[in-house]
Amino acid sequence: MSMTAQDSSDPTMSEINVTPLVDVMLVLLIIFMVTAPLMQQGVEVDLPKTQAAPLDEVNDKTLVLSLTKDKKVFIGKVEVPYAELEDKLRFNERIKQKKEIYMEADRTLPYGFVVDVMAIMKRAGVEQLGMLTESPPLEEKEEK
Repeated sequence: MSMTAQDSSDPTMSEINVTPLVDVMLVLLIIFMVTAPLMQQGVEVDLPKTQAAPLDEVNDKTLVLSLTKDKKVFIGKVEVPYAELEDKLRFNERIKQKKEIYMEADRTLPYGFVVDVMAIMKRAGVEQLGMLTESPPLEEKEEK
């Protein structure tokens, strides 16, 4: 009975080469990273009823601009005349530092009015705008 030792120069391999698999996965990852932000361009028409996750960043130090249904403008809890809005925002210290503001608008406001306020914010130096919404009541969530 003879036993032969395995030759290390045997051309058959018992291991799987994963390098091509890793290359394919990296290409897919890059494709998804590039296309994911493009898919988020769609806008819900009924934004105030979204089921968006609550923001942890909104606190006492966050600057919130509110638009009421009768077209009154508030920065925080202080009412600001529409004609003075750009100047008030331009000279606001929080906007000078962070260049960020959150806006909450009544759902019955005309689209044009909200866009005009957004243009004023842009001219005043705001670079990042967050839109605040409310979650629907629990009954509406359960029905869907």
